[in-house]
Amino acid sequence: MKVVGFVGSPREGGNTEIMVEEILKGASMSGAETEIFNLNKLNIKPCQACMHCKSNEGECATDDDMQKIYKEIMESDAFILGSPIYMWQMSAQAKLFTDRLYAPMGFEEKFGKTSSALVFSQGNPDIDSFEEYINSTKEVFNLLGYTVKGVLISAGDQSPGDVKNKDDVLKKAREIGKDLAN
Repeated sequence: MKVVGFVGSPREGGNTEIMVEEILKGASMSGAETEIFNLNKLNIKPCQACMHCKSNEGECATDDDMQKIYKEIMESDAFILGSPIYMWQMSAQAKLFTDRLYAPMGFEEKFGKTSSALVFSQGNPDIDSFEEYINSTKEVFNLLGYTVKGVLISAGDQSPGDVKNKDDVLKKAREIGKDLAN
């Protein structure tokens, strides 16, 4: 069992990364091998809509770090995407990652079935502020073939590390990790 985390925040050690790490901790407690990647440190280019992937069994023609990510996802049983909410949606880093997941869509036999979890940190204290966006993102991941087994939101995060004081969020993160590992 392997669970991989992808952090879509440009802020190292921020709330998003902390939550992804807590989910991975829960997965590890259940015996899963875990690994984490910071998307901001990777060279991921935008999808070029060339459709090469659809006539080549999900192989993307763009030669960048997403090739490594595809391999990680193929070798994992579940993955986590974490992102802060910027301008009412996921970060640019997380959006690049998500758009590029179009390539393997429809090639589950080759790429395997993988579960996912979504993590969002937001400054707005109203946890339901971005409910429509988060629900539509969940549907996108389900459509892409990555069954969403959990969504974790931390609201009112104004400073890096605020989530460390939210025992309920951290506990839920570990529970999601355990669920992903089973």
